[in-house]
Amino acid sequence: MAQKGNDLDQETFCCSICLDLLKDPVTIPCGHSYCMKCIQGFWDEEDKTPSCPQCRKTFIPRPVLVKSTMLAALVDQLKKTGLQAAAADLCYAGPVDVVCDVCTGRKLKAIKSCLICLASYCEKHLQPHLDAAAFKKHKLVEPSKNLQENICSRHDEVMKMFCRTDQKCICYLCSVDEHRGHDTVSAAAERTEKQRELEESQQQIQPRIQDREKEVKLLQQEVEAINHSADQTVKDSEKIFTQMIRLIQKRSCDVKQQIRSQQQTEVSRVKDLQEELEQEITELKRRDAELKQLSLTEDHSQFLLNYPSLPPLSESTHSSSINVRPLRYFEDVTAAVSELRDKLQDILREEWTNISLTVTHVDVLLPEPKSRADFLKYSCQITLDPNTANGHLLLSEENRKVTVLEKPQSDSDHLERFTYYLQILSRESLTGRCYWEVEWRDFVCIAVAYKNISRSGDESLFGLNDKSWALSCSHNRFSFYHSSIKTSISAPVPSRVGVYLDHRAGVLSFYSVSESMTLLHRVQTTFTQPLHAGMRLYGDFGDTAEFCKLI
Repeated sequence: MAQKGNDLDQETFCCSICLDLLKDPVTIPCGHSYCMKCIQGFWDEEDKTPSCPQCRKTFIPRPVLVKSTMLAALVDQLKKTGLQAAAADLCYAGPVDVVCDVCTGRKLKAIKSCLICLASYCEKHLQPHLDAAAFKKHKLVEPSKNLQENICSRHDEVMKMFCRTDQKCICYLCSVDEHRGHDTVSAAAERTEKQRELEESQQQIQPRIQDREKEVKLLQQEVEAINHSADQTVKDSEKIFTQMIRLIQKRSCDVKQQIRSQQQTEVSRVKDLQEELEQEITELKRRDAELKQLSLTEDHSQFLLNYPSLPPLSESTHSSSINVRPLRYFEDVTAAVSELRDKLQDILREEWTNISLTVTHVDVLLPEPKSRADFLKYSCQITLDPNTANGHLLLSEENRKVTVLEKPQSDSDHLERFTYYLQILSRESLTGRCYWEVEWRDFVCIAVAYKNISRSGDESLFGLNDKSWALSCSHNRFSFYHSSIKTSISAPVPSRVGVYLDHRAGVLSFYSVSESMTLLHRVQTTFTQPLHAGMRLYGDFGDTAEFCKLI
């Protein structure tokens, strides 16, 4: 109730022109009060007799306006008690809002638009549409700035008709004037028809949304699987490399321990020999002293008497053979370890290439592209291998183009060369997702094949074995061959054919090249080896085919 009282007070002390609290309030003869500037401005805009904006009572002559001091005091008091804050809560229209068409001065934001009145209303001015029986059939919609677009610019009438011939909204006068004889219906009937089509479209869209949501979910699961696999592989790889490092460290410790053990044995043996030699030296020095003393004896008889008592000098157990050859100790071990290191580097280099290729060949099963721009994302440069070319084939355009020669070339004895049919394979082996295009004239067979396909005899012909897949192209028909099974294809014959390969998914597709790409034939199989692109020409002198340069 208090809130309702505040609302009443607010309306009582607000100017109905600017809808704000009264400023310099004046009361005109009919008893209604306004801001002095608002009512003066309102009267200044009027060309006729001044009147009250609310009750429309006229005044002759124009009243002299005098500020109402009592009202001014009341408004000031209400401002202090917070009525101004309440007034600020009014929903004034902003730059992007639909404004009320009835409000004068500062306009409020409209909450509804009427399609019959072609006007928009704030909450206050909408009330008659909600209360009065005369407005019950009026169509209220969400506020719209485009109501005037419903007015015919020629007849200034509401456009309630729709011309199906010209596909535009018209008014009734248009239907009997410039649109006479056209297929015209009421806008409501056309809306009903379009609404039905809209619902049918929605019914078609919903299953597609569900399908796409399932695909998104599957792709999310694929992402999770990829991340899990990558994380697990990193963990396992680190574990394996750690094991290899530990194994090498263990072997390093074993070699070190073996070297130290052998070092100790050899040093001990040398020291034992050294000790024996030192004992022999001591004994020899003692004998040398005795001999020296005997040689200094002056008494001949005494010399001769003592001489026989000297024992003979024993043979030395060691000889100077120690210095016969240059000494080598553990240098051979260093050489052996170096040789092991070099072999390990070679192994790591070879295996690293295999590991790197394995990592890059990780592939995710994705939908096949639709547009040519999508296919070109997987384009690869195909070059022909001259070692596989039949002797009657001439290569040009950086080994992308092949032409039939009348006479064979001289260098036609390579082991990988096709000897019977006019065939050739690409240098590149194809894995993962690849796309290329072939431009041809007269007759050509566009193929993919394993590297180990036969090079001679009927078993070498593309499509007549289980090692090749071939699309035969002529001016009036297509045929597909694999394992000697022929599949006829009914389609317009283009001069350029696109080939899409998803090796992992086992998909091989042939397309008529255009922006939308028309599918000619698709193969779903399992490829067990890398593939090579191939071409076969049919023998007419001058026939050509070319792998198009896409990148």
